[in-house]
Amino acid sequence: MARRIDVTGAGGVRLAAWEFGDPPKDGPNAPAPAPGVLLLHGLMGRASHWASTARWLSERRRAVALDQRGHGQSEKPPQAAYTREAYVEDAEAALEQLGLGPAVVIGHAMGALTGWQLAAKRPDLVSGLVICDMRASALGAASQREWAEWFRSWPLSFATLADVRKWFGEDDPWVERPSPARGAFYAEVMHESPDGWRPVFDPQQMLRSRETWVYDAHWEELAQVRCPTLVLRGLDGELGRAEAQEMVRVLPRGQYAEVADAGHLVHYDRPEAWRAAVEPFVDSVLGV
Repeated sequence: MARRIDVTGAGGVRLAAWEFGDPPKDGPNAPAPAPGVLLLHGLMGRASHWASTARWLSERRRAVALDQRGHGQSEKPPQAAYTREAYVEDAEAALEQLGLGPAVVIGHAMGALTGWQLAAKRPDLVSGLVICDMRASALGAASQREWAEWFRSWPLSFATLADVRKWFGEDDPWVERPSPARGAFYAEVMHESPDGWRPVFDPQQMLRSRETWVYDAHWEELAQVRCPTLVLRGLDGELGRAEAQEMVRVLPRGQYAEVADAGHLVHYDRPEAWRAAVEPFVDSVLGV
């Protein structure tokens, strides 16, 4: 089971965090707190996407997943609030307010970028980092236009969650191959409204969040990450092998892993292979 803990992010934004496993005990005879792990989802994601990962992490560690601003059950401020600095400060605040740091930060896509920007800014808070399927190179204006067109192609609402799973898992014209995992991923970010199922996020706010990183490269910040870092990709994901290996070369303490038969949503596509790649790394960093 997971329990919700609210934290206060940059600018006073209320953020929902979810702690998996037993909460830490207080008192003079309490055992030493378990090593911390912070899980950061990608764009349009939510903390619950980490549930299966957090369950095995929480067996020996304190695992917390954050609904980032504009996502899940966290507050959704106006568009001007979706800066890279705000996302990084939110993660920083979560680690400090929950007493998690120094922690291993596991990030997917946008969450991975937040993780390495935080590690560069606050090395005292990040003991290790997992970067899952996030590129360090600039994606450019064409990529942002494609995303805007993709959002416009969505049905205005979905009659049922089965329709959500089918559209994103099978019918989405922007995706090359069917993926039941992708359908399940998007079903989890929908809520029921009077006219059907709609996303819990505002697509325009997602575009605003994305435009704060797609026009820039992030190699310089990556090179500033001093902690052990695992760069992980799915063979059919968005991060190519050559770029991933260059990221490992740039990182002072970088390692590389890839998961076969997985796309961008590695932890959803191949949960067992994902665990096999990530758990030994986390164990080596935390010494458990």
